[in-house]
Amino acid sequence: MKQIPLPGGDLEYAILADVWDRGTASAREIHSRVGEPRGLVFTTVAKVLDRLHAKGLVARRRVGKAFIYTATVPRERIEHARASATLRRLLGSEPQPAIATLVDAIEDIDPELVDELSRQVAARRRSRRES
Repeated sequence: MKQIPLPGGDLEYAILADVWDRGTASAREIHSRVGEPRGLVFTTVAKVLDRLHAKGLVARRRVGKAFIYTATVPRERIEHARASATLRRLLGSEPQPAIATLVDAIEDIDPELVDELSRQVAARRRSRRES
């Protein structure tokens, strides 16, 4: 699978999430929902949309004087790529100690999640054996 560029931070992700949620949106609409609540000026949102467009994460088409934006990559693909990148950074070159710590942290959140993790690992192993 070709590596896709990721949103570069919370603001890029928030703007992309708004486009996913709406399907299509103008920069003004995105600014009113994402930029204004954060105290951002319109040009900041417009620049972030330009960056997302340059990365190929949104497409835009001109309607009158404004651009209308649509996501070009499904949310699931970005979520998977973000989770994978985070785990690669977290686990580092010696993953065993980090994995043990991760299991401890999951158990602290909810002990039943460790059981769910175990079920997911077992299901993945079965799936690999069957293919």
